[in-house]
Amino acid sequence: MEEREIGKLLELAKRALENAYVPYSNFRVGAVLVAKDGRIFTGVNVENASYGLTNCAERTAIFKAVSEGAREFETLVVIADTDKPVSPCGACRQVMAEFGNFRVILANTKGEYLETSVSELLPLSFSGDELKQHEK
Repeated sequence: MEEREIGKLLELAKRALENAYVPYSNFRVGAVLVAKDGRIFTGVNVENASYGLTNCAERTAIFKAVSEGAREFETLVVIADTDKPVSPCGACRQVMAEFGNFRVILANTKGEYLETSVSELLPLSFSGDELKQHEK
């Protein structure tokens, strides 16, 4: 992916994080998900007074995409106002793994980013293959 394309996605993610609903932590996270068909989905973290019901930006973007019929993804960008590029939580990593091994760009609002992949973020992930083997 070209630097210019990454820059556009980083800017979209940065704009998205302004919509985060974070009355408890004030920790805004934005995400942009690019589907293989070219569609783009944004996501933000949405907190809840019952913390366990909070949803992360990455999962928000993925769930939006799935609800619109997208199942194959090329790139996920995640951004937050952090010292180093922000990294997804374990739950987000597992949800990402459900949809394959695609590119992930972790970033901060200072313009720093690092490129990785779902399989690098979650090696030896649990998948539906284990469930299929159990059925036999």
